Amino acid sequence: MSAPALSDARTLRAAGRQPSLPFCVALADGRQLSMRRLLRVLPGKRLVGEAELDGRRVLAKLFVGRRCEKHWRHERGGLEALREAGVPTPELLVAMAMAGGGYALLTVFLEAAESLGQAWARLSGRAVGDGEALAVLAPALAMLGRLHAAGLVQDDLHLGNFLRHDGRLLVVDGDAVRVISRGQPLSPADAGANLAVLLAQLPPAWDGQLPALLPAYTAEQAFLPERAVMQRNIERVRAWRLGDFLAKTVRECTLFAVEQTATRFSAVRRDEAAVLASLLAAPDSAIGRGQVFKDGGTTTVARLAATGRTLLIKRYNLKSLRHALGRLWRPSRAWHSWREAHRLLFFGIPTPRPLALIEERCGPLRRRAWLISEYCPGPNLLSHLSADCIPPAKEAKAMRELFGALCRHQISHGDLKATNLLWDGELVQLIDLDGVVQHRSASAHARAWRRDRARLLRNWPAGCVLRGWLDEQLPPA
Repeated sequence: MSAPALSDARTLRAAGRQPSLPFCVALADGRQLSMRRLLRVLPGKRLVGEAELDGRRVLAKLFVGRRCEKHWRHERGGLEALREAGVPTPELLVAMAMAGGGYALLTVFLEAAESLGQAWARLSGRAVGDGEALAVLAPALAMLGRLHAAGLVQDDLHLGNFLRHDGRLLVVDGDAVRVISRGQPLSPADAGANLAVLLAQLPPAWDGQLPALLPAYTAEQAFLPERAVMQRNIERVRAWRLGDFLAKTVRECTLFAVEQTATRFSAVRRDEAAVLASLLAAPDSAIGRGQVFKDGGTTTVARLAATGRTLLIKRYNLKSLRHALGRLWRPSRAWHSWREAHRLLFFGIPTPRPLALIEERCGPLRRRAWLISEYCPGPNLLSHLSADCIPPAKEAKAMRELFGALCRHQISHGDLKATNLLWDGELVQLIDLDGVVQHRSASAHARAWRRDRARLLRNWPAGCVLRGWLDEQLPPA
């Protein structure tokens, strides 16, 4: 078996997201590090993966960007600050330059380590306040309290930066650790702001669980955030995170693969890019193979079996020259639906998961567009619910949660027909998102909600039991 190819920072920068594995890099002291498996790649900047040095498995971070020394120093300094504060973090083994430029930072490889982010993902369907979910969150809050008591903050706070290994919880990502007041507790303002960064990662429905969450934090750090101030901080961070996330849905990044030419734009979830490649290349052919159940002037909708599951493909047509001219300069309805579906999912509001967006372009001008999403096979509420009785308990709870969340986040649908509400057996999923808007003012949302509410009620005859129940249960107009 031939030895892995020797690489350097320049080659790794040029390799983008997929450097050929395995490869070796020479360290400044003459030893060779062999990279076996990549865990994360920031193209042209950083590679993180499982590697081998002197016969020992290590976690290697290779800093290969043109101005990488600053980030390497931050990472090393952050890990040293954690160690000095007595905060558990993986042991630092090597921090040195690479022979061909760039820098390497090696820590022990933790076999079978699990991040709290992975543990939380397994519990994502649990009810708010669930005991097992709280048991995942409490150690992270306690560890953050330790950081703040030592005068440290973690600027990239998320559950993925807390690792469970061999019965211990460790903090990783030293690059984001900053020393604010070495050896002294943070000020209430600094501590509260950093705590809000972690709490804002949770679904908004968890905001009401602060009394259950904060004791783990205050056991390590005496500062107890004032509830109203903490809530404002959480909402501020969450608003920033939403804007950042929505921007990522239409640009090349870790989560999304984006391609743009003079005649075409496409965005696809990166973890779906390979399996959807043929469909993205010829969406009309896929529609032709599928079951078309709507073929109107403005939209064509088809269901397609692909990759062992059922997908929905929606093509937004141009029904006339006048219609085409009116759409040229505006983002397509597919673009809007793609963005709003991600907005809803960010807030934990059920909607079929969007997988890919395609737009025909002529330079900056838009033409036809396609949206590909997962398919929800459940019935719509018009056919599923009887007008003569109140909904079953599970459906009733799901509807109250859906409309409560929409109003809490000041989101209107624009065409709230019962046929745009699907029952998947557990949740009510919202579809047809062309007209979805998140309003900036309460008054604008109130006007839009009155229209949405009235449209929903009109699905059933005046005086029927279901309509009367809905009128009582829906948030007031």
